[in-house]
Amino acid sequence: MASNGDAPSSAAPAASPAGAPARDAPAGALPAGDPTVVVTPWEVSGIVDYTKLIQQFGSSPLTPELVARLERVTGRPAHHFLRRGIYFSHRDVDKMLDLHEAGQKFYLYTGRGPSSASLHLGHLTPFMFTKYLQDAFDAVVVIQLTNDEKFLFSKETKRPLEEFTRLGRENAKDIIACGFNPEKTFMFMDTDYIGSLYPNVLRIQRAVTYNQVKGIFGFTDSDNIGKHGFPAVQAAPCLSSSFPVLFGGRTDVPCVVPCAIDQDPYFRMTRDVTPKLGARKPALLHSKFFPALQGDNTKMSASDASSAIYLDDSGKVVKKKINKHAFSGGGATVEEHRAKGANVDVDIPYRYLTFFLDDDEELDRIRTEYAAGRMLTGEIKAALIAVLTPLVEGHQARRAAVTDEVIDQFMAVRPMQL
Repeated sequence: MASNGDAPSSAAPAASPAGAPARDAPAGALPAGDPTVVVTPWEVSGIVDYTKLIQQFGSSPLTPELVARLERVTGRPAHHFLRRGIYFSHRDVDKMLDLHEAGQKFYLYTGRGPSSASLHLGHLTPFMFTKYLQDAFDAVVVIQLTNDEKFLFSKETKRPLEEFTRLGRENAKDIIACGFNPEKTFMFMDTDYIGSLYPNVLRIQRAVTYNQVKGIFGFTDSDNIGKHGFPAVQAAPCLSSSFPVLFGGRTDVPCVVPCAIDQDPYFRMTRDVTPKLGARKPALLHSKFFPALQGDNTKMSASDASSAIYLDDSGKVVKKKINKHAFSGGGATVEEHRAKGANVDVDIPYRYLTFFLDDDEELDRIRTEYAAGRMLTGEIKAALIAVLTPLVEGHQARRAAVTDEVIDQFMAVRPMQL
């Protein structure tokens, strides 16, 4: 499962959209639109218009009113990802809040497709947000590690399955270091847990036709057969019956999926299928994409270490990457910058601060000063370094405490209290 932020995107955050279609777009077709923009579960390129994406995917905007309601329901401030429109779209979150107010608990489902030994900052953001949701709703979280997906979809056809399993356990350390409650978090490797998932995988596979899966995901006759069948594996954790031990055999526990908008095709398919199986549709919270260091129309790639900041980068490396590679929206010269100011919408240091600087007032001050030309590019880069260095170093310290025994505890199949 490609987690929120996992897609290699350089798309710039847009303003929170208004207006929304009344229902999901049909599962069975890729969205039409600008041919220079690609949004699939495996590739994101071009400058994404999030308002158009809502219309094409048939989701609903995450309005300030709904965010305010979430604050009232949970009794705590909204995460800054919500306040700033980084999570911008949803499916049925209003209905999940109805259920929560009526005393019915739901569980959260997210995941990671292990392709590198360390996560980068874009990979980190969905787990930060899911941790917030776990705390806010006192919710059980299930985290899927899709070593099977990465094995099937890897262009490096000689990489063995065991390598992706090893990377999955390495990624588990980064995920656990985010602070998930071990009493309410179940993490599983697909190849380990497939026996419990398989009944629902089969039910989903029988309910989706070959033409549908080709239309939804763009598979061709040249793709291996594992790719065609995999979407059902990512869909199955949306059904609580996939976790009979965790939920005591209950088949009616609702599911909420925080994910990047590129993962939506999986869950549009799931929402189309679940009523046929007598199950509730999963609710979704969609995030915008996390940009590469080099800015628009570039990609974060494990083969290019300079394209992203990884969680195992030293403070020295973080500083060097930001100073050398972070795309600037500032003027070409100090004189031009003072006169015209910066374009904060394309400036990577500012956009990274929108993700990782929690202080709204300070962020507004930086935006105002930088856009006016009173703050220089070197100064905003220094501000970002001051935010990211302790974040990365603190994460590394927590990760170092995650032993194999701790991973095994999170992966143990056990009952959980909703």
